[in-house]
Amino acid sequence: MDSRSALKHQAILEAATTVFLTKGYSGTSMDDIAKLAAVSKQTVYKHFADKESLFAEIIHGGLDRIDELFSDVTGSLAETSDLERDLTALARQFVTILTRPRLLQLRRLVIAEADRFPDLGRTYYERGPERVHALLAGSLAELGRRGLLSRLGDDAVLAANHFTWLITSVPVNRVMFCGSQEGFAPEELDGYADAAVRVFLAAYR
Repeated sequence: MDSRSALKHQAILEAATTVFLTKGYSGTSMDDIAKLAAVSKQTVYKHFADKESLFAEIIHGGLDRIDELFSDVTGSLAETSDLERDLTALARQFVTILTRPRLLQLRRLVIAEADRFPDLGRTYYERGPERVHALLAGSLAELGRRGLLSRLGDDAVLAANHFTWLITSVPVNRVMFCGSQEGFAPEELDGYADAAVRVFLAAYR
């Protein structure tokens, strides 16, 4: 793909993302996408066979970014010398990342279309939440082996789920039900993270 074609491809993806997140899958047309991308509809079809393949590429692209974000965030926890400090820092990073408006909009869109595209929904689950929890579980299990947490064994993934849900349940539920206009001050998000760490350590330390 030459540079000019690559730029058009990216412009179409960005336009499609905006339209899908605004109008949903059913409400989006290839005409809408072409207009926002400032290309012809024929150009859109040259890059993407149909609306479904374009939708799938957007979801998969979002998953790649999630993996990059959380691989970095969870990587150093297992080696911590100050569990509460570093677990709190991790919790604050988690809640900040997971309440990014675009990420929450993408999550809502996948949920809304899960019955229409069950395979895509499962892929999102496996490469998104399930992958994040597996990464975190590996670090928590190592902390258990080091004696900083209870030895978790087969419960490490469950502990990881407890941790992330303690952090994000309030803000994520608010946005899922009340819409993307819901906003959070940094200190509010930090408060959820700090409280989550206290509860998590009370159960698992």
